Amino acid sequence: MAQLRQEADPGEAGLDAKALDRLDQHVAHYVDEGRLPGFLLAVARGGRVAHLTTHGRRDVAADLPVEADTLWRIYSMTKPVTTVAALILVEEGRLSLDDPVARHLPAFADPQVYESGSGTDVRTRPAGRPLLIRHLLTHTAGLTFAFYRTHPVDALYRAAGLDSAVLPGSDLARTVEAYARLPLQFEPGTQWNYSVATNVLGRVIEVVSGQPLDAFFAERVFGPLGMTDAGFCVSDEQAPRLSELYGETAGGGIEPIAGLPLRGRPRFLSGSGGMVASAYDVHRFMELLRRRGELDGVRLLASETVELMTRNHLPGGADLRAFGSRPAHDEPGNDGVGFGLGVSVVIDPERTQAPSGLGTYGWSGVATTTFWVDPSRDLTVQFMTQVRPKSSLRLFPDLRRLVHEAVTD
Repeated sequence: MAQLRQEADPGEAGLDAKALDRLDQHVAHYVDEGRLPGFLLAVARGGRVAHLTTHGRRDVAADLPVEADTLWRIYSMTKPVTTVAALILVEEGRLSLDDPVARHLPAFADPQVYESGSGTDVRTRPAGRPLLIRHLLTHTAGLTFAFYRTHPVDALYRAAGLDSAVLPGSDLARTVEAYARLPLQFEPGTQWNYSVATNVLGRVIEVVSGQPLDAFFAERVFGPLGMTDAGFCVSDEQAPRLSELYGETAGGGIEPIAGLPLRGRPRFLSGSGGMVASAYDVHRFMELLRRRGELDGVRLLASETVELMTRNHLPGGADLRAFGSRPAHDEPGNDGVGFGLGVSVVIDPERTQAPSGLGTYGWSGVATTTFWVDPSRDLTVQFMTQVRPKSSLRLFPDLRRLVHEAVTD
């Protein structure tokens, strides 16, 4: 078992120790107020961890502290991992960004697009263009989530039993077939809507590789990168290190809630949000991206592929705000933020809600986890806790602001 450790003095890494103390105190206040159980925060420059803080509890009732080797449900931070897995297949020539999804998943051969109506009176028309792999990677596919409750197609997902994005009792293959039976919200490639698209991408990976998603990840991503705790379930040996999952109460406190079924291999392997990982695992993954596809002599992707992944792909070069986006969690604000392949990308730092370097990319998870890579500052940051809030804690913009205030060069 590998564990994240501090490797450099903050001053040597161009970070202000006093500013980092202010950062820690600010986030610790959330714990003191009972709004977070505990957290892990790591800041690295040039690949060396120069600030590592653990505070509070991974399990409040059991009085177990957050430690460097604590395991976290990273939910949507799984999506960039699925993206890297798909791009490995693209580089091998087994998959193309311009492949119709139907080439690999025939259920998508005749996509229908929503026109009008609701419930049983929904009217659709055949899509004017095919649904492509690149649309899955950029969330421009026209797919959605049931829990949005803002569009008639969202309601169709609920009616189909997809409230939690998985068909109850089903595996990835059957669930993705259920998605395919529902209409798209819009023509593929024309708008952005954060959705179940990465689950579809996960199923494409299974079909193209001939392996279950967890096996492909283990062999082609986790193993080569030394992500020793990453996976879709936890072993008996790992289980004591897993953080309890909490939800926000009506009064602003927290209480334990049910999370991903991580004991034993899950039937549904979610490329969209099924992973558990340690801070060390996340650091290794960020390092792969920061180093443009290579880590410790192992190259998973060409540097040009990572550049493609971390470039804005939204229609017309727009930012997320242009599409009235509805992400499942703050990312922090959508002004000046575009979307690449599986990650958000800062395209106009002056318009973002928190200080961000041009080209900064990353993503977050619904349990208030986040990571980002800032190439202009050679900076990587991760924040781990386990709270599914009813509304945004407004933590991420403050986190970005305070981290960037600590950068001295």
